[in-house]
Amino acid sequence: MLAIKRELKLNNVETSLMRGNAGFKRWVYNFGLELLTASWSFEHIKASDSKRLDAIKKVFTQGTMQRPEYAWMKLYPSTVYQSAFMDLKNAFFRWRKNLGEFPKKKLKKKGDSFTIYKTAGIYLEKGKPPLPFTNRVVINAGKIIKLPGLKELRLKERVDFICSSQTFTVSRTADKWFVAFMLDAEKIPPIIHPIEKLGIDLGVKVLATCSDGTFYDMPITTKKAKTKLGKLQWRNRHKLLGNKKLKIRASNNARIYYTQLARQHAYIANIRQDTSQKMTTDISRKAAVIRIEDLNVSGMIANHKLASAVSNNCFYEIRRQLTYKQSHYGTKVELVDRWYPSSKMCSKCGHIQPMGLSERVYNCGGCGNIQDRDENASINLRDAPLIKVRLA
Repeated sequence: MLAIKRELKLNNVETSLMRGNAGFKRWVYNFGLELLTASWSFEHIKASDSKRLDAIKKVFTQGTMQRPEYAWMKLYPSTVYQSAFMDLKNAFFRWRKNLGEFPKKKLKKKGDSFTIYKTAGIYLEKGKPPLPFTNRVVINAGKIIKLPGLKELRLKERVDFICSSQTFTVSRTADKWFVAFMLDAEKIPPIIHPIEKLGIDLGVKVLATCSDGTFYDMPITTKKAKTKLGKLQWRNRHKLLGNKKLKIRASNNARIYYTQLARQHAYIANIRQDTSQKMTTDISRKAAVIRIEDLNVSGMIANHKLASAVSNNCFYEIRRQLTYKQSHYGTKVELVDRWYPSSKMCSKCGHIQPMGLSERVYNCGGCGNIQDRDENASINLRDAPLIKVRLA
């Protein structure tokens, strides 16, 4: 399965419509969450979370939506609230399986998003099933997209081919709106890779060092953007930002500041995402077996001296991208045990000696080998014994 994500080009009316759909989805999600947690106090009712949510959904459609004060809900597609209940079911399922935290109420300041989909197909004759693939929306090549239940919208970047999808997710980042949809397509992986095995050492000074001598680094624009972010926050430190509990409304200048702040955060995130995506794609194209260290990222972030550099270099995100790109490029990602002395061991003779974080050059006390610390570690990761290696 592949996904396409495009930015929408909206006017003020369309932006209000998107915000209304997102607010509707957020209201329904919080409504279901509140009633479900309240239903647990009735111990005599024996039912699963899924059945309870089905009953809550029936109360919502047959009772709440019919009340005059909630007539505004009928202005939006029904799939918006249906997807909200589906998301709530999935959230509680993940919580019960210890795969996620307890679901929290959705907040407006945390971002807007909603999901819509085409529900039914075309029936040629009564009593017969619909034609195959008629429950999908056909997306023509170009800059126009028709979302189910909504009108035609413009895209900033064209779709290059005709495709179809059933489910569409609209989301907002800062003041920009995006639409994402899935395609029933598979990427054909390459058969031959130039390098059989590659070791990668993720570092603080350099983003990644490969055993073939290749270096990847985070662009200098990240540091400049973070400096600009700090200046923006400092200049607006006395803004009346508002307090919902104290019923203090944010000033107009504060609202403008919030938008500027969100844009700058999104700009920094986009730089990191672009750098890591290009790096992991380049590595996946040239190496058949990729070995990285099983780093304790949460423990490294707990160290306040390393937290900023580790977060900026996206250690876990790089591992995640390399792992999901295995099927795209026919690679195999392996994790080397975190206690394997890749930085302390000489890649030439195997001599092990202590190495402080400040030492950037490995000077072997056994054979006299002098080598860059990260390059030495990457070679050791590539040549690690199988007993110290497991699949990602």
